[in-house]
Amino acid sequence: MGEISIHKRLMVFSDGGARGNPGPAAIACLITAGNGQVLMAKARYIGSRTNNQAEYEALIMALESAVALGAEEVVCHLDSELVTKQLTGKYAVKNRELKKLWSKVQAVEKQFKKVSFINVPRTNSQIQKADKLVNETLDEEAK
Repeated sequence: MGEISIHKRLMVFSDGGARGNPGPAAIACLITAGNGQVLMAKARYIGSRTNNQAEYEALIMALESAVALGAEEVVCHLDSELVTKQLTGKYAVKNRELKKLWSKVQAVEKQFKKVSFINVPRTNSQIQKADKLVNETLDEEAK
């Protein structure tokens, strides 16, 4: 398999967290090729947000990064059941702030041929790496 075809379908692992709800928040994502090779890992502080807002913003950062990597298909792994169910249409999005973020995901999603959202447990090894990046970013910001 050539280098190009490996990167057409990417795995995205995103996590967001706030200390307090709302409170200081950070987001992180890991993007891997189908073979598990990490292509990108990034995190950033986003100011005061709720946990759910941070989860959405982490996913948006991950999707935008996948676009930059030239992905045609992404499989998004999230540990937030609420966000996953809102994005798959199982739950309505009632919160005004979350609706704005949901709409942003819908807009970025159009840049791919296919996007899937999978709810995974916090014990998922890649989600744990993203969670570690979130906490390291929050610890750094708190200094």
